[in-house]
Amino acid sequence: MELKQNIKIAVDAIVFGYADNKLNVLLIKQKFGELKNQWALVGGFVKDNETLIDAVNRELQEETGIKVNYLEQLFTFGDNVNRDPRFRVVSVAYFALVNSTKLVLQADSDAEDAKWFSINELPKLAFDHKEILKTAQRRLQSKLSYQPIGFDLLPKEFLFSELENLYCTILERKIDRRNFRKKILSFGIVEETEKFGNKIKGRPAKLYRFNKQKYNKLVKDGFLFEINFA
Repeated sequence: MELKQNIKIAVDAIVFGYADNKLNVLLIKQKFGELKNQWALVGGFVKDNETLIDAVNRELQEETGIKVNYLEQLFTFGDNVNRDPRFRVVSVAYFALVNSTKLVLQADSDAEDAKWFSINELPKLAFDHKEILKTAQRRLQSKLSYQPIGFDLLPKEFLFSELENLYCTILERKIDRRNFRKKILSFGIVEETEKFGNKIKGRPAKLYRFNKQKYNKLVKDGFLFEINFA
């Protein structure tokens, strides 16, 4: 049987950041083509001689000027054969968590602009990128409910209240803060420092830091992390 196939493979990156108690996502403005000036996730086509992960890292560098330490494969999008108006495209999506306050964006390649947007204040997105982003958001919420992964979004040293607010923001629910604090500290993955945060009102609070070595050991050994909601 003769096989007729003309499918292109692409990658998309959902990069989450966190600032001012808002969960943000990195978007680029299209520079060329039918979707010129529309906002979209970072991404592009995979070259014949590169792996998927190399492709997504290249697109991040070319379109936004950033590098990320870790990308997790999310899902493959291709059931909608008309998801790209130009031709049939199957996209493999990855997501990442970064401290956005430490990154300098520089749009290049086929990106007119690169910018952080609150996930609650998004522009109209090209292709099926709204669906991809929603899928990534649900994955992030799911992982946070059983595995503490939000530390990549925070500074190296942070107030414990900032960690609590991060979880409330991502999960879009109020958590039992007393239970959350007790559980996090019991695992030893967050350590109190001798430094204090800026005093806003009342007594200045201690800063904390993430113990990645302890966390990696717990992940390897296996542990259960569940959040109680208020």
